[in-house]
Amino acid sequence: MSPTTLSHTPSTPPVDPKRRRPFGRWALLMALGCAAACSDDGRSDEPPAGPLVEVTEEREPCDDRNPLRNPYFGDLHVHTANSFDAYINGTRPGPADAYRFAAGQPVALPPLDEQGQGTQTIALRRPLDFVAVTDHAEYLAEVAECTTPGAEGFDTSRCETYRQGGQTAITSWGVPLTNLTPQRLRDLCGDDGARCAQQAGTVWQRVIDAAEEAYDRTSACTMTTFIGFEWTGNTVGRNLHRNVIFRNHIVPQQPASYFEAPTAPRLWEALDQTCVQPGQGCDVLAIPHNSNLSNGGIFAPVYDEELSLEQESQLALLRARMEPLVEIFQHKGNSECNNGLDSLLGAPDELCDEEQLRPAPFDDRGDELGFFGIQASGCVSRYDYVRSTLLEGLAETDRLGANPYKLGIIASTDTHNASPGFVDEAAYQGHTGLQEIPAEKQLERQILPFGLVTNPGGLAGVWAVENSRDAIFEALKRRETWGTSGPRIVVRFFAGQNLDEGLCDDPQMISRADVSGVPMGGTLTPAPGRSPRFLLSALRDPDQNATGLGRLEIIKGWLTQDGELRQKVFVVAGSADNGAGVNTDTCEPTGTSGADSLCTTWSDPEYDAGQRAFYYARVVENPSCRWSQRLCQSLPEAQRPAGCQDPGIPTTIHEMAWTSPIWLEP
Repeated sequence: MSPTTLSHTPSTPPVDPKRRRPFGRWALLMALGCAAACSDDGRSDEPPAGPLVEVTEEREPCDDRNPLRNPYFGDLHVHTANSFDAYINGTRPGPADAYRFAAGQPVALPPLDEQGQGTQTIALRRPLDFVAVTDHAEYLAEVAECTTPGAEGFDTSRCETYRQGGQTAITSWGVPLTNLTPQRLRDLCGDDGARCAQQAGTVWQRVIDAAEEAYDRTSACTMTTFIGFEWTGNTVGRNLHRNVIFRNHIVPQQPASYFEAPTAPRLWEALDQTCVQPGQGCDVLAIPHNSNLSNGGIFAPVYDEELSLEQESQLALLRARMEPLVEIFQHKGNSECNNGLDSLLGAPDELCDEEQLRPAPFDDRGDELGFFGIQASGCVSRYDYVRSTLLEGLAETDRLGANPYKLGIIASTDTHNASPGFVDEAAYQGHTGLQEIPAEKQLERQILPFGLVTNPGGLAGVWAVENSRDAIFEALKRRETWGTSGPRIVVRFFAGQNLDEGLCDDPQMISRADVSGVPMGGTLTPAPGRSPRFLLSALRDPDQNATGLGRLEIIKGWLTQDGELRQKVFVVAGSADNGAGVNTDTCEPTGTSGADSLCTTWSDPEYDAGQRAFYYARVVENPSCRWSQRLCQSLPEAQRPAGCQDPGIPTTIHEMAWTSPIWLEP
């Protein structure tokens, strides 16, 4: 399958001996309502269609298998006590605890008691469907050395300082990760770093064991756990991080850390050699995150000067294969877009200001890269944001014949409290342990990633035929995914030349869209002369503190005949001026009620068949109170800190969902 022209082809599901059973009632009642894909008795009137799923692990077939795909929600960015910065801030739960939390059990957070255990507990109101613990690959061994009594390095001064915690400890461990040629801590690992490199494998095996134990291989398929890690590249203070997610239990003997692979291409090559090469039974993807803090470094199309155009094209293909997704939203902000960029053509988009860590004015130096973005410092680049990176992919396709930025969309939390999916604005207690305790510290402007400017984070959504590793992973790789700012908004997005205008009222909506079009994440080669039709449908989250759906938008990016990259936002259902509001004193909604569901078909009135383009959808809820406003209102007025009056912090937000794009290739 080509990494740059991924298309959706409906097909009959495979007949696997372990899966030879009737489909039963399809589970679309939980997706877009039974009317979306089934007849009155819940059975399809057409042959089932859906993507093929290759089975790579022994497990029972899932009872919820649905060839038209079910929506599942998860978190693919989770830190536990194995991560050096999480332990420093008082997090003691490990990977097994995080997986239990995702399944609905409580987890204990700081402050710690005399036995070193957390004294406050939190729990999800609804379990997740899938999750990956992604502790930093860097320092897995070193953290174990410093936290295991009797270990060789336990009594060193570095470990004593580490266990005391605080900013000094974070700095002393974080600074080595900014170097161009990073090296392990010699006082713990020896001059050659070999001792820690070997011990990291032992900790890695415990990570694997935790994921294996928590994975539900019964037919109930209640929880899918992935083995993963975070590659924490911080070259000269830029955030270049990737979360690495493996398909199944077959994984390399050690994770490829920034010490062994100090650049992103080195990471891709290491993953390719140790996992993806034929015959190993292993598959993997890497997910960039927080491009908003990368000073342009995470997505800038920069290549070594000695590479030929053909070599650049091959590297672009490798990148597209290894990185089919991007994390657009998490607790360190919104990476979709930024209105302050002079280098981005198009009208301002008010929603680009939501949860923005680097609001204008700032230093936009065009293609020049900056430094120390991890602390929200240095210049800002258009390559810091997903929308402008998707645009750059159109230009790179013209230049290289390959699109390195064919990126699907997810969101996650980046929690450092071992609490995946804890995204409720009304219950938010921070994601970084002691840095945000007591609650009043959350309302202070602190050095990132703490305090007032952060948010509860988001969730990843996928459309998969069942809740298993193989099915979820393949949905991720084909980009049939979306991200939300927290609520479990369900959204479907299709494009096709022959999609019927009346699909929203058609009981066979999804099956017919499958046959006649491509879903989010796919590529369409349209017929000349007329615009394809897009189908966009969304359901609000019925179980969260929100005000309902306000509008549906389609964002278009295109490359003009003159080589200019342009963008435009189309409101295709609902309205931004619908009279809905919120009383910020009580956080109760005012005015017009939001919709439970919205659906529309739309054709681009400005379509040009000769232009390379992409379209993605954004679902926007009516305004609701931001977590900080809810916390401020819960405190007696005399006890409210200065942050409650900070003019730079909004009191309201619009919860959102973003779909993966659909690309149009002339």
